[in-house]
Amino acid sequence: MKPLEHLTILDLSRVLACPFASMILAELGARVIKVEQPGSGDETRGFEPQLARDSAYYFACNRSKESITVNLRSDAGRKIVRELAGRADVLVENFPVGTLGRYGLGYPTLSSLNEKLIFVSCTGFGQTGPYKDKKGYDTVFQAMGGIMSLTGERGGPPVKPGLPVADLSSGLWVAIAILSALAGRSRTGKGCHVDFSMLDGQVALLTLAAARYFALGEVPPRLGTEHPGRVPSATFRCKDGKYAHVTASDQHWAPLCKALEVESWGLPFSENSVRLQNRDEIMRVLTVRISGMKRAELIASLDEADVPVGPVNDVAEILADPHVRARGLVSSFDYPGVGEFRALGLPYKFLGWDDPAVGRPPALGEHTGAVLKELLHFSDSEIEELRKAKAI
Repeated sequence: MKPLEHLTILDLSRVLACPFASMILAELGARVIKVEQPGSGDETRGFEPQLARDSAYYFACNRSKESITVNLRSDAGRKIVRELAGRADVLVENFPVGTLGRYGLGYPTLSSLNEKLIFVSCTGFGQTGPYKDKKGYDTVFQAMGGIMSLTGERGGPPVKPGLPVADLSSGLWVAIAILSALAGRSRTGKGCHVDFSMLDGQVALLTLAAARYFALGEVPPRLGTEHPGRVPSATFRCKDGKYAHVTASDQHWAPLCKALEVESWGLPFSENSVRLQNRDEIMRVLTVRISGMKRAELIASLDEADVPVGPVNDVAEILADPHVRARGLVSSFDYPGVGEFRALGLPYKFLGWDDPAVGRPPALGEHTGAVLKELLHFSDSEIEELRKAKAI
């Protein structure tokens, strides 16, 4: 048994942030019914890279769900959503502010039909505030939220991280909100409306950068891979052209210097506060020493000395890493017309529950008939009439 098997989530979201959240909950056991536009579905089904059917992008965030197609522009389609919401624990949506309200599917309407419903609205800038109607994508939220200003080499321009961190972290925020609301509902018996802004989510991630600003009035500069409050903590180029990341606190400093054969030079810098004041010299000496060692030699030496170090892996290297394989993070599913497709599992191991398992994503509208029959008790003829009316 999985921990969320008792839950039904009606997922009206698309693209990345909320689908990522609902996929996490699906693979923890929740029944997730994804509502898609007839004929086209979630627009990510058309994103690159394309496979024989659908898209690897769609696959990445829509596993283990059921797909139904419903036309929200039709009266009959909206009626279906209202009836499903009346039986759901959670509804997740990421339409522009006010859209579902105009369709008669907003929180006031649906909560009147199901007082236990947890209704999550994920938008770029939230339901209130001067930006509430502004449009945005992942990189816009990164830019406005501050993280892009922190990312890049010294003296260089801002750089976006290599993954859509605003979308992915928003998915985690949404999943946390849903689980929190469910815990609260278990005490009160009533649902709630969650207003989540992706910009808010990015600002909330500033944490240590904001703490430095609050404490010191410091607007943190871009430092490449270096840490603003710890020296050394940086990526170094090794003799063979490969990169390794080393980060050392005070207890690691002497072992690091010994491993690099610069013990006497390192004696005056045993405290991090002193190393911060002498950042340039510290980095210059360490860079020279490490540049004379092959990466495997450096990592073996520092591992032996218990100094935190790791290779800068590319995607192929980390997915082939024996530890990642041993932890079962790389799994696969079979998809019609595609065959076996590899996927990343959820990073949880439970004792007392079944571990989450990778499931396959749904074909567009694959479960429409079954869901309408099982949950809403529609007959075959009623379903056929809905198809003819283009409501599903």
